[in-house]
Amino acid sequence: MVNWMRNLKYRPMSGERKLNILINAYAVSPNWGSEPGMGWNWIVNIAKHCNVFVITEGEWKDEILDAVGKLPQKDNIRFYFNPLPDKVRRMCWNQGDWRFYWHYARWQKKTLAIAREIIAEHHIDVMHQLNMIGFREPGYLWKIKDIPLVWGPVGGVANIPTAYLREAGWKMNLFCRLKNLISDLQFRFHPRVRAAVKRSTMIAAMKEVQLATKKVYGKDIPVINETGTNLADNAFRATADADNDTLKVLWVGKFDYRKRLDLALKAVAAANNRRIRLFVCGTGTNRQVEEYQDLADDLNISGQVNWLGNVPHDRIDNLMRSSDLFLFTSISDATSTVVLEAVSAGLPILSFNTCGFGSIVKDFAGTAIELTDPRQSVADFAIQLNYFCDNRDRLKEISALELKEAHKLSWDYKGELMKETYLQLASTL
Repeated sequence: MVNWMRNLKYRPMSGERKLNILINAYAVSPNWGSEPGMGWNWIVNIAKHCNVFVITEGEWKDEILDAVGKLPQKDNIRFYFNPLPDKVRRMCWNQGDWRFYWHYARWQKKTLAIAREIIAEHHIDVMHQLNMIGFREPGYLWKIKDIPLVWGPVGGVANIPTAYLREAGWKMNLFCRLKNLISDLQFRFHPRVRAAVKRSTMIAAMKEVQLATKKVYGKDIPVINETGTNLADNAFRATADADNDTLKVLWVGKFDYRKRLDLALKAVAAANNRRIRLFVCGTGTNRQVEEYQDLADDLNISGQVNWLGNVPHDRIDNLMRSSDLFLFTSISDATSTVVLEAVSAGLPILSFNTCGFGSIVKDFAGTAIELTDPRQSVADFAIQLNYFCDNRDRLKEISALELKEAHKLSWDYKGELMKETYLQLASTL
C-alpha cells in the first residue's frame, strides 16, 4: 500500500452514517490555483458531508498534511499518496510535453491497484474520478464493478473556433486545427473514454461537454463548473467611480492568443466613445507587450488604455470592486477563476457565450455575445460597451443579481450538490 496519512485518525461518525467516497484526484494542493486548487477545494468541501478516501500524486504532500490537520472536517479525510519522479512532474508543468501522458496513464493504472486495496479494507459507497478534468484521461476506476462511479467535472471538449484563427499565424493555426480534429476523434472513439462515459455518472465542466456527450453518446449530463468561490469573498460592492461619466472597463489575463486582448482594444476603438477607459492587467513577452501597445497607438486609443502590467491578487480584487465592467475576451478557456472573482465582486461581465463561463454570464452575470468571427465580435462588443456606458442602472441591476446568485458558484454549494448526487447513487444499490 502506498504511504498514506497516518497521523490523522479516522473515526466512524455517530448517528446516521456518512457516505464513504473514494476520490481519484491527481492534482491536489491547498496553496495553488488551477487544477491543484480545484482538486483541494472539491475534496475539503465534499468532506464536510462525507468521509473521503483520496488518492493523489503527492507533489504537495507536506502542504496537504499541514492544511488538513487544521480543518474542522479533518477526521473525514484520508489521503493516499502515489508519487511520481520530479522529472515527470516537470513534464506535467510543461503543458506542451506530450511525454507526460504516457507516465500519467501508468500512474492511473497504479491508482487503480491502490483503489482496489482501499475497497478491500473499507466499505466504499461511491467512487469519484475528479481530476485532471480533461476527458482524454478518464483513469481506470470504471473497471471496478458494483460501486457507482462519478466522473467529472469533465472538460477539454470545446474546440477553438476556426473563424478566430485567421490572424493567429500559420503555426498556431495548424496546431489548433489539428488539436480540434484529434479532440473530436478521441472523444468519439478512444476506448477508455467510451468505457468511462458509459460506466459513469458524468458531470460536465461546461456546456460544450454537455452538448457533445448528448450528441455522441445520447447521454444527458448536468453542468457543474470545476472552479468555485468562497462565500466570504462575496462581501461588498464598492461604488465604482465618482465620475459617472467614465466607464471603467477592466481586462485581466495573459497576453496569449486565446485571451484575444486585440479584440478588446479593437472594440474600444470601434465604440468611438472617449468616455470608455480600458484598464489592462497582465503581461506577456516583450514582443507581445510591444505589439499590443502598438495596436492601441494604431487604433488611436492610447489615451484610453491604462497598462497596469502584472498586478497582485489583492489589487485585482480592489480593481474589480471599483470598476464598472469586466471585459473578458477569451475564446478558449475553462470556467476561469477570474470570472468567478468578478462575480464575487459584483462586477458585471461582458464576454463570449462559450466555455465554462458563458452560461454563468448569460444567466445572471452580464452579457455574453455569440462566437461568430473576429470582425463581428468587435462590433458586438462595441455596441455593448456603448450600451453600458449610457445605461448605468442596468450595471447596478446586474451587480445586485450577481451578489444574490454568487452562492451558486461557491465551493460550499458544490459540496452540497455532490452530497446529494452521491446519496442518489448510493440509494440505487
